[in-house]
Amino acid sequence: MTGPATSSAPLSGFAFAGDTLDRADALRDDTEALARRWPAARVLLLDDEGRALTGADGSLRALDGRSLGGGPGASLFLGLRDGVAWFAAHARHHAVQAPTWLDLRRAAAAWPAFESGVFAMARALLHWQSSTRFCSACGGDITFRRAGYTAHCTQCGKDHYPRVDPAVIVAVSDGERLLLGRQAAWPPRRYSVVAGFVEPGETLEQTVVREVLEETQVRVRACRYLGAQPWPFPGALMLGFCAEAEPDPPQVDGELEDARWFTFEEIDAALARDGGDDGEGLLLSPSISIARALIEHWHAGMRSAAMPVETGR
Repeated sequence: MTGPATSSAPLSGFAFAGDTLDRADALRDDTEALARRWPAARVLLLDDEGRALTGADGSLRALDGRSLGGGPGASLFLGLRDGVAWFAAHARHHAVQAPTWLDLRRAAAAWPAFESGVFAMARALLHWQSSTRFCSACGGDITFRRAGYTAHCTQCGKDHYPRVDPAVIVAVSDGERLLLGRQAAWPPRRYSVVAGFVEPGETLEQTVVREVLEETQVRVRACRYLGAQPWPFPGALMLGFCAEAEPDPPQVDGELEDARWFTFEEIDAALARDGGDDGEGLLLSPSISIARALIEHWHAGMRSAAMPVETGR
């Protein structure tokens, strides 16, 4: 297999990037309209660890506003689906009998795309609210406005907004092999693609070049954007790229414990295990992540490039 190869198919299969809500921005300033929608609304309750309330079978248990009583109050308005309003709230504000909870990573692997996506949105926004207690400019007290989307300082009047941290994540190839690295805290034999946060004054392409060089000493020649994934752990936006690089020997000194080039055959065998650990061989990123989608995208491109071209008469 020679030459850089990438699949023409779009990235797919990862969590939090599918069916979603109409965010209905105009309703955030209309407290009366939100109050009218409250009785029929669906409300996600999250505990202090960011886990969602579930039914006995582990499925999402979104309560209706009528059963919770009152009005939206401090609940965060998420948006509309088929005319029904969706909210998120801290469970400590509502009494629920015999609650059971599920964390977002497990929900992403088990729930439908819409439900796991709404959970991800709720978790990210409620985490931002919980960590935004005082004004970063003057230290004044914060009050939330616009249905929870604006943190307003009662002292200096400055408004603060939900934070999203952009990061690149990139499948780097030398034309025949895929560059993967691992962090020391990961399970044994787990490797993934290179990722890193965008720094002030950088383009995304510059971040790709810098991060790959810093983490592995591999020189990127060119890169191309493929897709994105919200990653609410707690509030990143992963921007997926593929990149062509020199066949430099990887060297690590810092964040990564190891980095190496993997052949198509090694990636193929790892994907064939489909997440099962037989105690041997390479383990890849979980299927909910864009990292896994990038690996599969490279694999599909290499496989297509190796197939013989049929010619007709």
